[in-house]
Amino acid sequence: MLYPNTIEQKLGFDKLRELLKEACISPLGRGFVEKIRFSDNFGMVEKLVSQTAEMKRVMEIGEDFPSQNYIDATPYLKRASIEGMLLTLEEFSDLKASLQTIRLCLRFFANQEPESFPLLSEYAKTVRVDKAITDSIDKIIDDRGQIRDTASPELARIRKKLISEQAGIRKKLDTMLRTAKSSGWISEDVSLTVRNGRVVIPLAAEHKRKLKGFIHDESSTGQTVFIEPTDVFESNNEIRELEYEERREINRILMHLTDQLRPFVPDLQKAYSFLGLMDFLRAKAKIAIQMNATNPTFVNKQFVDWKDARHPLLHLSFQKQGKKVVPLNIQLQDKQRILIVSGPNAGGKSVSLKTVGLIQYMHQCGLLVPMADGSSMGFFQNIFIDIGDEQSLENDLSTYSSHLTNMRHFLTLANKRTLFLIDEFGTGTEPGLGGAIAEAILEDLTKSGAYGVINTHYTNLKVLADKTEGLVNGAMRFDGEHLEPIYQLEIGRPGSSFAFEIASKIGLPNTVINRAKEKLGTQQVNFEKLLKELDIERKVFAEKNIELGIKERKAAQQLSEYTKLKSNLENNEKKLVNDAKQKAKNLLSDANQLIENTIREIKENKAEKEKTKTVRTTLENFGKKNLKLEEVEELPSEDNVFEPEDGAITVGSYVRVIGQNATGEVLSLKGKDAEIRIGDLKSNIKLNRLEKVSNRTYKEATGEKKLRTVSKGVDLNERMMNFSFNLDIRGKRGEEALGVLDSFMDNAIMLGYDELRVVHGKGDGILRTLVRNHLRGYSHVAGMQDEHADRGGAGVTIVKLK
Repeated sequence: MLYPNTIEQKLGFDKLRELLKEACISPLGRGFVEKIRFSDNFGMVEKLVSQTAEMKRVMEIGEDFPSQNYIDATPYLKRASIEGMLLTLEEFSDLKASLQTIRLCLRFFANQEPESFPLLSEYAKTVRVDKAITDSIDKIIDDRGQIRDTASPELARIRKKLISEQAGIRKKLDTMLRTAKSSGWISEDVSLTVRNGRVVIPLAAEHKRKLKGFIHDESSTGQTVFIEPTDVFESNNEIRELEYEERREINRILMHLTDQLRPFVPDLQKAYSFLGLMDFLRAKAKIAIQMNATNPTFVNKQFVDWKDARHPLLHLSFQKQGKKVVPLNIQLQDKQRILIVSGPNAGGKSVSLKTVGLIQYMHQCGLLVPMADGSSMGFFQNIFIDIGDEQSLENDLSTYSSHLTNMRHFLTLANKRTLFLIDEFGTGTEPGLGGAIAEAILEDLTKSGAYGVINTHYTNLKVLADKTEGLVNGAMRFDGEHLEPIYQLEIGRPGSSFAFEIASKIGLPNTVINRAKEKLGTQQVNFEKLLKELDIERKVFAEKNIELGIKERKAAQQLSEYTKLKSNLENNEKKLVNDAKQKAKNLLSDANQLIENTIREIKENKAEKEKTKTVRTTLENFGKKNLKLEEVEELPSEDNVFEPEDGAITVGSYVRVIGQNATGEVLSLKGKDAEIRIGDLKSNIKLNRLEKVSNRTYKEATGEKKLRTVSKGVDLNERMMNFSFNLDIRGKRGEEALGVLDSFMDNAIMLGYDELRVVHGKGDGILRTLVRNHLRGYSHVAGMQDEHADRGGAGVTIVKLK
């Protein structure tokens, strides 16, 4: 079920229908476009979309698929089915061309593997174009759409005689024309012409008596007459008779051919329905290719899971301008069925809403949809929308009454298989009452189990979405510093309307804006402020995450290189040890051999002194030569010199982990364990693994020159929750701004922030100079710089803390 009956116009599907008509070649295809309807039958939608996807693949693979002569011949077939009627030569010519297109389509699918295009191939098998009728038409009509001379023996005889008579009369007239030219009756550039179907000679009016014949016509000025000479009068009559005979024979042939066609009319009507479908599918595939549409996974459940979805009409329009549409990522599921979208005006809320409606509608009309691969489409039986102003003078309905009438239908008919879309929910009446009624309606819609997207500015609806299962907040992202829309939907948090900021940018006096804030109340102002700061913080942290990711990748690369180097060193060490062992083994073998030889020689010489002395000298030289140690240069030790300190380890003592260079400060003692701080890390270590070191040792090892102190009497959790690293002091006077800045800096230093943003605006640069000069007086400030140009430039100061 669809509501209202103007849903196509409100979503823009009527414009998409016109684009499809323009993409069709014939009235056959345009007839199918007119029949497009939203379907609540899952199987039918799946079939229609799959057919379009198959045709898109046909066009993308680039094979020869017919792209012309999609001619609607169904009126001819209707007339041919009547006994005694005949089709004209032109009609048979159209029949021949279009039947050839049908046969090429059928041949294409017949030559494909069955699994390539299962739906279209199966449908093509049900279409039959009998070869007998196409052969009969080909035999009679040539490729130029003319009757062949061989269509019948009688026609061949008539045309042969006609050509002979025309050649004879032409010869006579050429002779007469040359005589007239030589006699000066006509100029040299004059040639034979035809009047009333008879060949004549153009002759000057003053010489018309010099040539006997019949005057058929004269020029508009009367200076030229067109004469049929008497000598060719009979021949022209003979040609005219032959032409009549030819016409009668052609009519007889066409009558016979129509009689042959008549029995095949039912099959041919089905074939032309197939041709119309091919034209229609080509148009859908062509539009799908233009908008880069896909066939997402289609599931018979109610949900939305779209990635990079684009508004179809906006995509095609931007494509012509060379621009790109900001894509939409959206999910609606059981526990988050209804999305409450908030954000400033002109931020893209309505476009996002219509994108959801139009894409779901066009998919259930059998079209492919513009979104990225990996998306999934759910199935809805009902689509209800409330978009635009429906006030009516005839029915005495105001804008708000119209919205309430729509809401009555929604509440009555919405169920779990319904998708509803509401733009500017609750507007049109007093805001307090409108917000309350809108909240009550939303509660009932949530209970119905329906799925939907709602655009609103009401804070009470944002709060309701945050605490109610089935609802989820969403925001159209907005650049809070430049006050420009980003047109990206972010699900999970509400958006700010940026009303005060936009009013300030437009130039509304500050006194008026401040008075408006006072009238609104601190709770609402703080809520909007918090939303704005969250948006800024998200943007900054997103960029920091990118930087962190780059650093992590570099660290991973360095770790990989280190691991590889370590592995190579270990392998080289093993090789060196193995080489050393092998050399030692060889050396030991040689030594044993030498000793055995020495003993043998001593025994053989019966221990003669001189011989024994010589043998011993040889053995000593072997030892000196092969076992001499290499000199190794002693490198100075890089280990730190630690000064141990006597006494027991207590809280506040400086200690070193025995066997390591790590030094730290004892934070607390728990039995035999001590909690120590090493840099920014805390660790629990056994006391017997620690040794006490001097104050100087600790300072040399860590570089810390003074002890950190812990503030007492301050609720750090509360301060951390309420603190924002982004301070906006635009519009404040100098003394007031510096007071706020001092408090901001105290909290930042206490909470350990290392980077802050101070938004002071550009203006004449007075406030900027005042802020920076004041910040230079803080010993904790390491440096200051302008923000990136895209995020405020010189209007924002980035403060780096030590």
